[in-house]
Amino acid sequence: MSRIGKQPIAIPAGVEVELKEGNTVTVKGPKGEMTRTFHPTMQISKEDGKVLIARPSDDKFERSLHGLTRSLLHNMVDGVTKGFSKKLEITGVGYRAQLQGNTLVLHLGYSHQIDMIPPEGIKVEVPDQNHITVSGCDKQVVGEFAAKIRGKRPPEPYKGKGIKYSDEHIRRKEGKTGASKK
Repeated sequence: MSRIGKQPIAIPAGVEVELKEGNTVTVKGPKGEMTRTFHPTMQISKEDGKVLIARPSDDKFERSLHGLTRSLLHNMVDGVTKGFSKKLEITGVGYRAQLQGNTLVLHLGYSHQIDMIPPEGIKVEVPDQNHITVSGCDKQVVGEFAAKIRGKRPPEPYKGKGIKYSDEHIRRKEGKTGASKK
């Protein structure tokens, strides 16, 4: 059995889990609502305030789906209760971020500014011009949008300039040394 797949998912107070035909699951909570359709072979059931996932056989394909289905469903429940967030830091002279309405405006040393509109359900905060916080209830969309922001100017290894995650460590390289020997 999958160690992750066989663990039940507890449904916290204030969260509704609705199972529909075709393995479609809708989770509603204080932070929002999420709907996802899972593979039809997985057996999803709701008992005593817990969601259980079972697989019909020990086929390799179904074993791989078992833990995945449980993890995705658990992330949905976590997302509508606590939410997910990614923090980014901007390092570099003249590099800065600001929020104009719903649009994130980045100045990253290019000849133009970069405007990014967050997807629906994603909230972007800029507490100061060198920090960005991306938050929302869908873990995948939060991570994807944070990665798009980071991809506009990834950190370089010599001076560390660019956009990095706040918990990311940049391995620094040594620059050129003195005169070369001939």
